[in-house]
Amino acid sequence: MEAALIKRAGIPFQAIPAAGVHGVGLEQLPRNLGQLRRGYFSSRRILRQFKPDVLFFTGGYVAVPMALAGWKIPTLLYVPDIEPGLALKTLARFADRIALTAEDSRKYFSPRAQTVFTGYPTRAGLANWTRKDALKKLGLDNDLPVLLVFGGSQGARSINNAVCQNLPALLELAQVVHISGELDWPNVQAARENLSKTQAARHHAFPYLHEEMGATLAAADLAVSRAGASTLGELPLYGLPAILIPYPYAWRYQKVNADYLVKRGAAVMIEDAQLRSRNQRPLSEKLIPAVKDLLKNPTKMKSMREAMNHLSHPQAAAEIGHQLLALAGERR
Repeated sequence: MEAALIKRAGIPFQAIPAAGVHGVGLEQLPRNLGQLRRGYFSSRRILRQFKPDVLFFTGGYVAVPMALAGWKIPTLLYVPDIEPGLALKTLARFADRIALTAEDSRKYFSPRAQTVFTGYPTRAGLANWTRKDALKKLGLDNDLPVLLVFGGSQGARSINNAVCQNLPALLELAQVVHISGELDWPNVQAARENLSKTQAARHHAFPYLHEEMGATLAAADLAVSRAGASTLGELPLYGLPAILIPYPYAWRYQKVNADYLVKRGAAVMIEDAQLRSRNQRPLSEKLIPAVKDLLKNPTKMKSMREAMNHLSHPQAAAEIGHQLLALAGERR
């Protein structure tokens, strides 16, 4: 996925072999260690060709071989989530400077680490939408509330299922902009076939959005989403209140992110398990009342918008860029 996005932006891309070792079984461990070894030598070749003045890491085991190969080169490590993962903690040992999405992340690093708070970087142009232009672009009614539903970059099955099986009830409350991800797109299309003409006019579904993602954030009154790192930057950018449903199978990163926003009054949280019954059929007892409670409570929504706005750092990308240039300048 990263390769496609980077090539779309017109930036040269090279991949290196890598594999995780944390939590890997003994049978797979030798193979993964071999992958990391090949990644190390691939990284050395890339560094000889590219001759960088500075390295920039955002985590993941794929960065470890490059960090080892480029240990003499100034390094900036960026921590997207509130809590860093094992790979990020490992990379921190090689980093000259560590950029943080939130001050709360400092406690996960050594007091001797050179940390700097930058906020979460959002791409250029994301905040250029006005609500009026966004509503027009997406074909939305100005007189009805807008509910934005999205998972991660590949969607979120439990959220998609819960929405699809409760779509008529949700459409009674609001227009729904539903970004499903490619995997569940056929299920979303099937759910649309059971809608009346009036209901279908309120349901705006997409498998994925690029430039129009800013429009969905600008148009929405409330979001239902996972709690990946991007929610720490994109939701605050537009002051968008949220119902967060953390992904439960990737350590606890999303739960910590969600807790961070909930404790500041910017979001409410529903556990992923609360969307599913024992037979895996989504339940409406949690999602529908949560959406209704917020959309019918303008005072609470206003308070959440203000809290989310307070967490916005629109210059985060520029600040990270300044840190990279400073490290490159030191090397030169």
